[in-house]
Amino acid sequence: MNQPDDALQVEPMSGAAIAEAIPALAELRIQVFREWPYIYDGDLDYEHWYLGKFAATPGAVLIAARDGERIVGASTGEPMIHAHDAFKQPFIDHGYDLETVFYFGESVLLPEYRGRGVGHRFFDLREAHARAWDGMKLTTFCAVDRPDDHPLRPASHRPLDPFWQGRGYTKRPELTCVFPWKDVDRDEETEKPLTFWTRHWPLR
Repeated sequence: MNQPDDALQVEPMSGAAIAEAIPALAELRIQVFREWPYIYDGDLDYEHWYLGKFAATPGAVLIAARDGERIVGASTGEPMIHAHDAFKQPFIDHGYDLETVFYFGESVLLPEYRGRGVGHRFFDLREAHARAWDGMKLTTFCAVDRPDDHPLRPASHRPLDPFWQGRGYTKRPELTCVFPWKDVDRDEETEKPLTFWTRHWPLR
């Protein structure tokens, strides 16, 4: 497995442990998701509700990156059968058995901790958790599709496609969904298109 540097602890959390960390996680998500490409104008009340619901989801896992006691990054995953209907629908439409699919949700990491192996560790631990569940054959996540000429797109932005491909994931243009949130430059929510990436695992 890929390892982050010794200053960081990257470990899985579930259930009550997630619930106890909700205040810190909510603030972290709002801070990081304001960045490109999500440019999400977050709401603490919604984040607390979302994370509370997630903590109670069977099979859910949250990978937390800590610098000492401070949570500086987090990455989520849950069986697709428990995911939001918008994320399940493209898999239903294309004939997948949702009981065999594990959905990786959001990953957030403060800028000063990037490039230190945490992203790989997030995948390592979520994949290990997913494969421990009987019948799981596929892990997946989705990424927002933003136009190249979006006015808030940073000139320095580098897509994560090579990183995801290096992890064994394939972009699946036929598996798409839309999901609403409020951008930092908008007055109301708008729907965003997202495309899934998948990795199939050998049968056990």
